[in-house]
Amino acid sequence: MSEKNEYQVTDWAGKLAKGFLRNPLTAVLGAFLLIMGYLALNIMPREEDPQIAISGGAVIVAMPGATPHEIENIIVNPLERKLREVKGIEHVYGMAMDNVGIVNVMYYIGENREDSNLKLYDKVMQNMDLMPKGVMQPLIKPFDIDIDIPIMTVAFYAKDGSTLNDAALFKIVRKVQQKLNSVDNVAKTTLKGARKEQFNIEVDMGKLSAYHLSLGQIMKAVQSVAVDVPDVKGRTSEHKLVIFGVKNAIENVSDVGSVIVAQYMGSPIYLRDVATVTEGVDIQNFKIAKINMREHNSTEMGKQKSQITMTVAKLAGTNAVFVAEDITEILKEYHDEFEKEGIGYLITRNYGERANEAVNELMSHLVITIVIIALMLVFALGWKESIIVTFTVPAILAVTLFIAYLSGQTINRITLFAFLLSLGLLVDAAIIVIENIHRHLHAHDVDEKEMDQLLIEATDEIGAPTNIATLAIILTMVPMAFVGGMMGSFMKPIPYNVPVALIASLFIAYIFTPYLGLKLLKKPEHKHHQDKKKKEVK
Repeated sequence: MSEKNEYQVTDWAGKLAKGFLRNPLTAVLGAFLLIMGYLALNIMPREEDPQIAISGGAVIVAMPGATPHEIENIIVNPLERKLREVKGIEHVYGMAMDNVGIVNVMYYIGENREDSNLKLYDKVMQNMDLMPKGVMQPLIKPFDIDIDIPIMTVAFYAKDGSTLNDAALFKIVRKVQQKLNSVDNVAKTTLKGARKEQFNIEVDMGKLSAYHLSLGQIMKAVQSVAVDVPDVKGRTSEHKLVIFGVKNAIENVSDVGSVIVAQYMGSPIYLRDVATVTEGVDIQNFKIAKINMREHNSTEMGKQKSQITMTVAKLAGTNAVFVAEDITEILKEYHDEFEKEGIGYLITRNYGERANEAVNELMSHLVITIVIIALMLVFALGWKESIIVTFTVPAILAVTLFIAYLSGQTINRITLFAFLLSLGLLVDAAIIVIENIHRHLHAHDVDEKEMDQLLIEATDEIGAPTNIATLAIILTMVPMAFVGGMMGSFMKPIPYNVPVALIASLFIAYIFTPYLGLKLLKKPEHKHHQDKKKKEVK
C-alpha cells in the first residue's frame, strides 16, 4: 500500500493505538498492571468504613472554691472568646460547674488533628497571664478519635467449676493485655468491668462517734501508709545518698487494722477499733457487666456470667484485618493456660472480620458484574470481542487500585462502591472502540486495508467524541469533592476514584483494545472474493 493512502492519525487515541499496536512491551505492560492491581488489593488496608479526620479537644480549668456563676464569668466566657480566635474551630461549648470549668472545641471535619491540637495548646498557653488568681494549671485533653474506637472487643469470664475469683481473673487478663499491647499496629487496649484486688474498710459510725473521730481522720490515716514512697533523703559525710522508707507497710488485713488513726486518753486508737477490714475487690466499682452465653457454647447456654471486656484499637491507616488476625493468634497462644485456669472468652466485636467480609462480598459482586457484561457482549458482538472488553475491566480496576494505594487510601465500602458505580462507565470506551473495529472489519472496503491500518483508523475515529463524553461524566463527579461536613468526608472516595477509573479506561481502551484485536480478530472472507479466487484457480 502506498504511503499517500496511509491513514493520517488526528487524535491521541489513534497515536496510542499506533504506538502500542506492534510494541513488544505492550503485553508486559498489561501483565504489570494486573500484578500491581493484585498486590494493591492485598496490601491496601481494609476497613469497613472510611476513617474520617475529626479533631477537637477540651480545656479543663479548676478553681477550688468557686461557684458555677463565678466559673462562667471569669473562666469559661473569656476562654471561649480567646479560642474563637483560632482558625478552623467550628463549635465551642462551655460548661461551668462547682470548682471547675470545661470548654470543648470542635474543628471543622478534615482539619489536621496534630495541627489542631498544637493550635489549641498554643492559644491557651499564650493567655495564661489573663487567668484569674487562684486558678490551677489548665489541663488540655485533645480528642484522639483515631485510637478511641476499638476494632475488637473480647469478653473474658470464669467457666463453670472454676475457682477463680474476680480479682484473680483480672490479674490474668491484665497479663494478656500487656501481651496484646506489643502487637504491631495496636494503639490502645482498655479493660472494662475489671474488679481489682483491694482492702475494704467498713467504718462503724457508732464507734466513730464514741471515740469522737471523723471520717476525715480515718482517710488521712489510711492515706499516710497507702503509698510506699521514700520519706527522707539526705547525704552522708561520704557523699552517699540515704533513703529512709517503710518496706511493705501494708501486706495483709492485720496491717491495715493496725493503722493508728488517733490518740484517746493517752492510748492509740487503731483502725480495727472503729472499722471492719476485709480483703476483697473494689466494691466501689459499679462498672460491671454480665455476658449472655451464645448458642455455640451449648454447655453454658443461657447463663449470665461476670465478664471483663478488653477493647483493642489500631493505629490510623493500618489494616484492620491484619491487626485482628494477629490479636486472634495471640489469644490462641493462651488456650492451654485458659483451660488450666478455667477461663473462657468470646470475641464480641471483630471489626477486621467484618471489614474483610464486606470487601470480599463487594469484590465477588464485582466479578459477577464483569461476567454478566462479558456474556452480554458475546451475544452482541461475538466471543472474541467479549474477551477483549472483559480484559479491560480488571486492567482498569488494577490501575485505579494501585493509584488509590499510592495516595494512601484504604479499601472500604465507599471505595468499592465507587468502583461499582463506575463499572458500567468503565467498559464504555472499550465497547465503543471494539464496536468501531467490528464495523470496519465488516465494511465493503475491508480488503483494501491492512489490519494495522484498520485498527488504528477505527480507534482514532472515535477518539474525540469518546474523550468528550468521558470528560463530561468526570465533571459530574467533581462537585462531590467540595461537599463539606461529615457526609463530604465519608463520600470522598467517590469523586477521587471514579475520575481516575474513567481516565484509566480511556488509556486501556486505546492501548489494549487494538492490540488484542490484532491478536484475536481476523478480517472476514467475503463471498465475491472467494468467487474471484476460484476463477483464478480455474
